[in-house]
Amino acid sequence: MADEVVRLDKVRRDYLVGDQITTALGGVDLVIERGEFVAIVGPSGSGKSTMMNLIGCLDRPSSGSVLIAGDSTNDLSDNKLTELRSRAIGFVFQQFQLLPNTTAIENVMAPLLYQGIGTKAAKKSATHMLTQLGLGDRLNFDRNRLSGGQQQRVAIARALVTSPDIVLADEPTGALDSKTGAAVIELLKELHREGRTIVLITHDLEIAASAPRRVFLRDGLVERDERGVS
Repeated sequence: MADEVVRLDKVRRDYLVGDQITTALGGVDLVIERGEFVAIVGPSGSGKSTMMNLIGCLDRPSSGSVLIAGDSTNDLSDNKLTELRSRAIGFVFQQFQLLPNTTAIENVMAPLLYQGIGTKAAKKSATHMLTQLGLGDRLNFDRNRLSGGQQQRVAIARALVTSPDIVLADEPTGALDSKTGAAVIELLKELHREGRTIVLITHDLEIAASAPRRVFLRDGLVERDERGVS
């Protein structure tokens, strides 16, 4: 379907640990449509990190198929998978993962420069995105001069600046205090209202309740798929 940005069909992911095969996902079906805000929820060992890696084009399934923005990750070379990841996925991580010894604007420019966009255009886009997220007066601050919430907003700006099909947020409030974490979730909800596709990976049921759709994983399988007002 034209509006599907994620499709997992009978996806299985096995890992060889020593001489034993461990199954992280045991045959999962999932469809996420453009513009949805979905929380992938589960305790440690449920398979949510494996699902994040598959959706984020960081891994391929052992069997079944994964389609991201219409492209099958099964069929792509490593280089093509990297290109798809760069084009289709904007990552927001728990620990921010900002580049060391660089300013806010340099962090946000980085994925644009990687895509071959010129420095002047990249700087203009990065400035616009940071200003939209309330950091217009922090463009030239390095990460040591930014609060945790500000660092996470820089990370969100970096995720958004390439206009990806999916914003993939992995425990984005885990390194923040509760007040700042709540502000980040409100920002993700606002981005969703603007039409962005948000996939939130979390073990926290309270955080997951912020999303209009919650997909619960347990033991490598989808336990339930709930939709309701967040």
